Amino acid sequence: MNKPKFGYGWAVKWILAAILIAAGILMLLLGNEIVFAVSGITIVFFSIFRVVPLMKTLKAEALRTINLFEIFFDFVIGGLMLFVVFSGNANDAFWGGLYGYMLAFVLFARGLVFFASSFYFKEKSESLKFWAHYVFASLAPAILVMTIMGTNIQKALSLIVMLIAIGGGVYLGWDGFGGYRKYRESSKALNEDKKETKKPAVEKELPKPVPEEEKKEETYVN
Repeated sequence: MNKPKFGYGWAVKWILAAILIAAGILMLLLGNEIVFAVSGITIVFFSIFRVVPLMKTLKAEALRTINLFEIFFDFVIGGLMLFVVFSGNANDAFWGGLYGYMLAFVLFARGLVFFASSFYFKEKSESLKFWAHYVFASLAPAILVMTIMGTNIQKALSLIVMLIAIGGGVYLGWDGFGGYRKYRESSKALNEDKKETKKPAVEKELPKPVPEEEKKEETYVN
């Protein structure tokens, strides 16, 4: 008898949903610290995990060198953002102003390297990746102008990240609800008494008696 298979991915999704929603709420309470932390961790992770795949797949040596320089500077900027968080200077006016310049540099460098790879080195890419880098390259000068004008970039980003976090948490929660429903159906099937219906055995027919041949009267010829 096959037992129902249980999937516990719904529990992981609900935990992640709770973390995302909590992070979104903390955006309003902590503000600058969360923005620096999220930005720093994202940039550092994005830098570290790109190194090996890029070096293995890029054909031109010059292109590998350019990407390594970009990754190095991104890693330094991400590490600097994390340093600001752990040093308790996230609310300092100097670092608040510098944050906009650092973020603009990261976005502009990513867009510049991508388009240089596509134009000069003929690296092919999909349309989604193209438009994503187009947005990066467009946001960089906008963030730079806003920083020069004294706009609080961290506050604007905290609202954006908050909406993304809460939206992602709601999505994971709903997806987890579907997984939990399937889990309960499997649990219900496991607890139900399954009666196996047996087919009645076919009775074998008794051998029929072979009829004896009727004895014919013998006629004698004189």
